[in-house]
Amino acid sequence: MHFKQDFFEQLPDFYEEVLPAGLPSPHWLAWSDDAAALLGLQQADEPLLQQLAGNQRMPGASYYAQVYSGHQFGGYSPQLGDGRSIILGEAVGPQGHWDVALKGAGPTPFSRHGDGRAVTRSAIREFLVSEALFHLGIPTTRALAVIGSELPVWRESLEKGAITVRLARSHIRFGHFEHCYYSTGGKAERVRQLADFTIAQHFPHLDCDAAGYQQWFVEVVEATARLIASWQAIGFAHGVMNTDNMSIVGDSFDFGPFAFLDTFKEDFICNHSDPEGRYAFGQQPGIGLWNLQCLAQALTPIISSDALLAALRCYQPMLVKHYLQLMRQKMGLPDASAVPAENDLALIGAFTTMLEQQGLDYTLTFRQFASLDPTSASSALRDEFVDTAAFDHWLAQYRQRLGPIPDVGQWQAQRRQHNPQYILRNYLAQQVIVAAEQGDTAPLQRLYRALRSPYDTTSEFAEFSQRPPAWGEGLIMSCSS
Repeated sequence: MHFKQDFFEQLPDFYEEVLPAGLPSPHWLAWSDDAAALLGLQQADEPLLQQLAGNQRMPGASYYAQVYSGHQFGGYSPQLGDGRSIILGEAVGPQGHWDVALKGAGPTPFSRHGDGRAVTRSAIREFLVSEALFHLGIPTTRALAVIGSELPVWRESLEKGAITVRLARSHIRFGHFEHCYYSTGGKAERVRQLADFTIAQHFPHLDCDAAGYQQWFVEVVEATARLIASWQAIGFAHGVMNTDNMSIVGDSFDFGPFAFLDTFKEDFICNHSDPEGRYAFGQQPGIGLWNLQCLAQALTPIISSDALLAALRCYQPMLVKHYLQLMRQKMGLPDASAVPAENDLALIGAFTTMLEQQGLDYTLTFRQFASLDPTSASSALRDEFVDTAAFDHWLAQYRQRLGPIPDVGQWQAQRRQHNPQYILRNYLAQQVIVAAEQGDTAPLQRLYRALRSPYDTTSEFAEFSQRPPAWGEGLIMSCSS
């Protein structure tokens, strides 16, 4: 890899240098050719394995852990930081530059009495969800590889240590700006320093002046709104939307107890540390705005309150606009400026309400739109519903909104491009994790291949497009997941 070190060289007050502890007898558990191509890497060889395991220095790398703060479950934590992630720098590849981080590489100055390690299950889950979201078309950090070992690590039980090699367009979080603001008593100098760096690196079309800062925050607001609209449309619950887990460039970031919906439930909670449902699936749009308000407070030294409020008012319209665009694509509804957004939102909401009332699977039911013939009364979609009378009533409204379909076959093919056949269900992840912990990575590789082509249908992966067994329905995970 060829590195540049802009963050390391320009922001010395925002990190502490630390070397990885290394993994004994490391071995590859997973590797992404797609992510490797971003860096121009050709193969997962032994020297690279030892470098990414933290056992040998990577030429050109600087090893550091970033410091930041954040609101966690609504309460402010004045100092957090990378407790188990060590950044090597920005690797320059054929498709731009990507931060390379070793997640689980040992303790850092910000580990807060933790061991700084990741375990096989959490490392595999992060790898799979990063790559799954990417192939679903959702902005996300990427995962280059998972490196396993025999290192004993204690969580709820004795497990094996592992490292996820994470690639990110940026590791700058909302919490970085909160740290600048609260640790200095609201002084503008540190906030401006970080904002100038962020704009130069990731928003180079903007100037670092009053107008540029205002437009930058508008773009952060809108990127966050588009991200969360994407989560809602695909049925993804992040689980821990603390401000330190929010990316300044609008990527899905820091995965723990995430879940894709099985049975549709608006109040679905995937994190057993969140019994009150602050980060439940249906709460994510509101939490996105709450987090942006926290970021806005941290930016008051460099952006006027009026400008911040104006930017925040962009959030809901952008979220609704993008959500409607995605859901219209899923349901085959043509974009129509003459149709009020409220009408389509009501039509979509009526459909998801039926899903919840009748206990239907979110992904599989939407996939059935690919078999729906809007000109026919019978369909595989209708067969999913027990209360067919309710469905027929909804279908009549849907057909009226849909209008004539010139080519049903083409219309159905388009639905297959917007409704995935395969998602990363928690029970599927658990099955491949158990096999990998026992030394068999073939199931992991097979699931990964299916997730790389989520919109295709092939008999090879038929078992990945079924409802979960009873034990796997709506699994709730821990923050160590």
